[in-house]
Amino acid sequence: MSRALLIVDIQNDYFSGGRMELVEPEIAASNANRIAEAFRKKGLPVIYMQHISLEEDAEFFLPNTIGIEIHPSVSPQKDDTLFKKHYPNSFRETKLREYLEANGIDHLTITGMMTHICIDTTTRAAVDSGLHVELIADACATRDLTFAGKTTRAEEVHTAYLAAINYAFCPVITTDEFLKAFK
Repeated sequence: MSRALLIVDIQNDYFSGGRMELVEPEIAASNANRIAEAFRKKGLPVIYMQHISLEEDAEFFLPNTIGIEIHPSVSPQKDDTLFKKHYPNSFRETKLREYLEANGIDHLTITGMMTHICIDTTTRAAVDSGLHVELIADACATRDLTFAGKTTRAEEVHTAYLAAINYAFCPVITTDEFLKAFK
């Protein structure tokens, strides 16, 4: 079994001063970087997804802005791979699936942002396509959501989505749990 790390959308717009600030993105990015370093030390692939919005009314990830850049806390290294995407699903209209197949990768460790959209969609798509997957809970981040006049705190949004993924799709573990087992 060959594995890779997938870092989804850890981009400037999600951090302080960005167009779509998340709750504690620095913690998630720091943990994603710890995992990336562990993969690099083993010579395993680190793959980045960079979301660039093509919607005319988009609020964030606007083309040709600093907001779309990968956050410096998780900067890709020279041997890492970067794919651009325009949808929540990292597999939709990208070369990710082809890259995984060409490199014999059948196991993904997933980190990134936002838990309730791109992480949820990408994780489910990866599992549905037959990949072995684990999701790193504290290497992901999200934000408060409001619906029907009620606001759900980011921590609750995060927990609910991770609980559903862990229940029906793949193991959801912490960075420390992952690194302990990855030795």
